[in-house]
Amino acid sequence: MKRYHPEEAVNYLEYNAERPHLIIPEYGRHLQKLIEQAVALEDRDERNKAAKYIISVMGSLNPHLRDVPDFQHKLWDQIFIMSDFKLDVDSPYPTPSKELLQQKPERLAYPQNFPKYRFYGNNIKYMIDVANKWEDGEMKNALIMVIANHMKKSYLSWNKDTVKDDVIFEHLYELSGGTINLQATEEELSNSTDLMRVNKKLSNKTQFGNPKQKMQHKNNGKNGQNNKNNRKT
Repeated sequence: MKRYHPEEAVNYLEYNAERPHLIIPEYGRHLQKLIEQAVALEDRDERNKAAKYIISVMGSLNPHLRDVPDFQHKLWDQIFIMSDFKLDVDSPYPTPSKELLQQKPERLAYPQNFPKYRFYGNNIKYMIDVANKWEDGEMKNALIMVIANHMKKSYLSWNKDTVKDDVIFEHLYELSGGTINLQATEEELSNSTDLMRVNKKLSNKTQFGNPKQKMQHKNNGKNGQNNKNNRKT
């Protein structure tokens, strides 16, 4: 066996930055080299044998997926992808297209109907549409007041300040397209202080909703009290 001087051995080291890019990294570089060797085989029968062997190796790396439907189909698609679609073998499944793989999905439109009043959320428009479909009466009036109070609570959760009912009524009139007009009503919405108290309660419930967070919050409070007592002594 030929021995290299330590300085010469450095020249034979391979760094990841100099190696070819791994298309599917979770399979590792050795499997990538097996696929490259299969692509280089000139005999088609040998390539088919090599491809089936590589598929079996890929399956053994994921034994928990062997009983999953279309798992073999997925492995064959991956072997073609890892070969950069250069592997010419007889596949039991349709060969995937490189163009189809590189095709970008269509851009999804952001579902924001009223960006001017984002603090109300998108569901408020749905609630207003439902109210407009109801027949006039006590039930519809009650629903409209629920919507208005919800709008006021949402407004306060973002603006952190008091708000007059006239502002909420004006926004409701605008969002409803002029179909809901409470600007002349004598009814009043819930008090701003009460709504802000509800928002704060919900915020604390979300922040300390699980036992671990509650225990951490409790421990932080104890530590702060101990530090305060130590400073006094």
